Amino acid sequence: MPFLTKQYKFCAAHKYWNKNWDMSKNVEIFGDDVKLHGHNYILDITVSGTIDPDSGFIVNIKDLNNIVNEKVISVLDHSQIEKDIKWFHGKQPSTENLVIFIWNQIEKLIVGNAFLYSIKLRETPTIYTTYYGPGKKQK
Repeated sequence: MPFLTKQYKFCAAHKYWNKNWDMSKNVEIFGDDVKLHGHNYILDITVSGTIDPDSGFIVNIKDLNNIVNEKVISVLDHSQIEKDIKWFHGKQPSTENLVIFIWNQIEKLIVGNAFLYSIKLRETPTIYTTYYGPGKKQK
C-alpha cells in the first residue's frame, strides 16, 4: 500500500514550565526553554489507503490542504502554544504533545479510502517526534 506525505510549515512560540516545581527544578529539567522562545516547525502528514482509479490519488491534496490549514496551521501558526490553545492548558507544549493534538484535530476528517498513517513534527534540525496514532506500536 502506498504512503503519501505532504509537508507543511508553521511558526509558533512556547515555553516550558511546571507550576508544581520550583524555579531550580524547572531550570534543571527544561534549561533555557523556561524562557519564551519560538520555532519554525516542519510538519509531515502521511496518509495511506487505496488509490482511486479515476484520479490516481490516495487523497485529494486540495482536500488535505484545506483540513490541515483550517484545523492545524491556522490554530498553531504565530501562537504561544501553551497560552493560546486551550488543549494545552495544563500540558507542556512539547513536540510529543503537539503530534497528539494535531492527530486529534485531523484524523476523523480524512475520509474515503484514505486514512491518517502518521504525523512527524520537526522542531529543530535535531529534534522531531513521529506519531502513528493511539494504540499503534511501531518497531
